[in-house]
Amino acid sequence: MKNTKYIFVTGGVSSSLGKGIISASVAKLLQQRGFSVTIQKLDPYINVDPGTLNPYEHGECYVTEDGAETDLDLGHYERFLNIPTSQANNVTTGRIYKSVIEKERRGDYLGQTVQVIPHITDEIKYCIKLLSQKKFFDFVITEIGGTVGDIESLPYIEAVRQMRWEMGRNCLVIHLTLVPYLAAAGELKTKPTQHSVKTLLESGVQPDIIVCRTEHHLTPGIREKIARFCNVEPTSVIESIDAASIYEVPLLMYAEKLDEEVLTKMDMPSEPKPDLRKWKEFLSKLKQPLSEVNIGLIGKYIELKDAYKSIVESFSHAGAVNDCKVNIVRIHSESLNEDNTKEKLSDLDGILVAPGFGPRGIEGKIEASRYARENGIPFLGICLGMQCAVIEFARNVMKFKEAHSTEMNSQTPYPVIDMMENQKKISGMGGTMRLGSYPCTIKKGTITFDIYHEINIHERHRHRYEFNNKYLKEFESAGMIASGVNTKDDLVEIIELKNHPWFIGIQFHPEYKSTVDKPHPLFVGFVTAAKTQRKLKS
Repeated sequence: MKNTKYIFVTGGVSSSLGKGIISASVAKLLQQRGFSVTIQKLDPYINVDPGTLNPYEHGECYVTEDGAETDLDLGHYERFLNIPTSQANNVTTGRIYKSVIEKERRGDYLGQTVQVIPHITDEIKYCIKLLSQKKFFDFVITEIGGTVGDIESLPYIEAVRQMRWEMGRNCLVIHLTLVPYLAAAGELKTKPTQHSVKTLLESGVQPDIIVCRTEHHLTPGIREKIARFCNVEPTSVIESIDAASIYEVPLLMYAEKLDEEVLTKMDMPSEPKPDLRKWKEFLSKLKQPLSEVNIGLIGKYIELKDAYKSIVESFSHAGAVNDCKVNIVRIHSESLNEDNTKEKLSDLDGILVAPGFGPRGIEGKIEASRYARENGIPFLGICLGMQCAVIEFARNVMKFKEAHSTEMNSQTPYPVIDMMENQKKISGMGGTMRLGSYPCTIKKGTITFDIYHEINIHERHRHRYEFNNKYLKEFESAGMIASGVNTKDDLVEIIELKNHPWFIGIQFHPEYKSTVDKPHPLFVGFVTAAKTQRKLKS
């Protein structure tokens, strides 16, 4: 009987070194060798999930097929592996403690004193192993959030120590660390890495492989020094040099033989070699485009790099398909008004109004929708962006001047966007929205059908408010049609304009399903329309 192998990825010295990308890169290389692989993220914060976290705190909240609100790293996992993740792929300290406390209240522990060891660590180990119990995987890669030495990470590191003791060579630890370059001295410094590994050793965990994030190439002397002081072989010191794109990292790790080192240490066959032809083809198109377009991203978290991460990566995928570089022009919605919209948006080949919650910047998003509609510029509105397009159309075409969403104005006389009926009695916030994958039926003869080439689709949602069907006939008579509908619940999922080259609003989040292997058709179609718009302008 085959045993699942467990790979743990820890981080030291500094956060944001790229544990998620390293985890996804190792997984991709193993997958392309023919192994079955999945990845999970253990987050040490006490929130049950990231669903209620402010983007300023945590960046984007990613949503899985089964409706779990998760860490943004799960987006990287899906984009690299082209395999859907689930609730089981993201575990937080909040969920661990919640589960243990519920068991204690039920009497499951038979009156025992409930402690971090063994009860919390046993629950962590249960969650780690759960993925391979539902479906067999050759490898389960577990990324542990935070940095070694953090108080909140200690139970996770202890769980890793126990699993290594219990499972021997079926467990392996990759430690990602920083090797900084001091310009004044003109040299790389290994001391932070040494201290990081020492901290890990104090918890009883010896890393098997050390991946060194660096701005400059490691010399043989540096590798040997790290190996000597950190108790690993020189071949187990892996360079992870800064890359222009996250999609270069799997190839860099392959060149460093990271996957071979993993397989050797875990007594697994290193043949066949990974088939990276499609990946290299994608990367070649990404790096050497034949054309370019400028697409405005209108949102209220523009200054945050990770707030719209999935949208940005979806443009990378769609751009490669179109042999086109997508220049994303970030425009803060609070900066837009009726007087400056033309000045700020006239050079764009496409406009995307981003999702979000709350009234801040809403009028700027509405203005961007108006400009795209009136000037024939390709437009994509996602979730709240779609709702802004509906509000704008109601105000300026249908002459419902005070039209709004009840989220922003509960007293509006024209609530063209309103809360879903089954949401109105809910008082809590976490996990209470319409979440996960839902069906949608697309009407033939629409731009949307030409994009999907199929009638029945499934897309992921994260919202509480919907198009108000009370006004649907009036909208369609005025030229805005419902081209996609959830027929089971009678909900409008997609709107588009009849007399416009490419104007689509969607209630769901297509960016959650775009991968390197399967770029989302809506983003591909949007970039294609932007290319056409650019040609018309020239």
